[in-house]
Amino acid sequence: MSRFLPFLLLFQMVVPLSAQEDASEEEEIDKNAPAATVAVDDVVDDASIEERLSQVFRAAGWFDEMSVVTDNGIVTIEGTSDSEEHSQWATNVARKTQDVIAVINKLEVKSVVDLSSSKDTVQKSLDTLWRDFLVRSPLLAAAVFLLFLTGLLAKLVGWTVSLVFQNRKMRTSLKDLILQLTFIAVWIVGLLAASVVAFPGMTPAKALTVLGLGSVAIGFAFKDIFENFFAGVLILWRYPFDRGDFISCEGVTGKVDQITIRNTMIRQLDGELAVVPNATLFKNNVDVLTDQPYRRVRLTCGVAYSEDIENARQVITEAVQSCDTIEGIRTVQVFAKEFADSSVNFEVSWWTGSKPTEMRRSRDQVVSAIKRYLDDAAIEIPFPYRTLTFKSPADAAALAGGEA
Repeated sequence: MSRFLPFLLLFQMVVPLSAQEDASEEEEIDKNAPAATVAVDDVVDDASIEERLSQVFRAAGWFDEMSVVTDNGIVTIEGTSDSEEHSQWATNVARKTQDVIAVINKLEVKSVVDLSSSKDTVQKSLDTLWRDFLVRSPLLAAAVFLLFLTGLLAKLVGWTVSLVFQNRKMRTSLKDLILQLTFIAVWIVGLLAASVVAFPGMTPAKALTVLGLGSVAIGFAFKDIFENFFAGVLILWRYPFDRGDFISCEGVTGKVDQITIRNTMIRQLDGELAVVPNATLFKNNVDVLTDQPYRRVRLTCGVAYSEDIENARQVITEAVQSCDTIEGIRTVQVFAKEFADSSVNFEVSWWTGSKPTEMRRSRDQVVSAIKRYLDDAAIEIPFPYRTLTFKSPADAAALAGGEA
């Protein structure tokens, strides 16, 4: 998402600018506003004004049942016009007539579909749009070229920042944060420069003002995206896991492949790639499995009730210590845990590497070693036994005879 952020910012600046230009072009003087001065002497009489305007409107041929009434220089036009454009034309003609003070237009526009007029209007609009594009095309080409240079500059600055922090003793995620923020900053400056080139009326101050107002609306519309963005900044800045760590969150367990501004890529233990929003990691409990280089592993091992407990404990301890996957500095612990149905169970614990693969490999080695050592010592690892009790020997004999 961070790659599309510069284009969103450009969209914020371009749309309000176009609205401002349209508004400036639509500003016109009210045609029905009173005249600047109202004559007193040598005023043309109302009948002459009515007759003149009626002749002009009849000659135009665009009006039906035309009626022109003048009262003290105020002209009222009634009737039917074939289009809104011609209705406005009638108002302008009356307004420019000598000694007319104001014009009241009561013309009704015929509701007739004029395909020819619509075609002319569309063609005129397209012609205007094409001419404007041709006029602005050199500026737009310069702005596009500036954006291209911005992309090259962003890559160059990113390469320089990576080279500067390459040998620094900093967290990898913090280096990534600096790199990504630098990339965004270069694009913001480039977009501001391109907008000033493409739209000469735009200044950096106006662009920043428009950007600030537009960010409020975009913040509400893209709340989740900005939430993930700021969560990503905080995770990259200072958080207890980094690239290469194994973490578990909301049922997802795996290795952190990459942390971006918006998402964190987790390579799960079965090889699948999980894309987790940063807000999920920031707001939920995260188990960092590789926070320490070693982790404790536990398993349960049972021996028969007829075996010597202390001897079995010693054999199991020697079996675990013989494995090369355990951390030798740590103490191997074997505790009698419980009286199970068919065995006395021991809880066996040891330390090994914290990565899931190291833990599985160590567990496999320890289980194999315990089985081998107990077999060599002739210590029984029992399978479940079932004892049947009968009320009388006759019942037992009957059962034995039935089974036979």
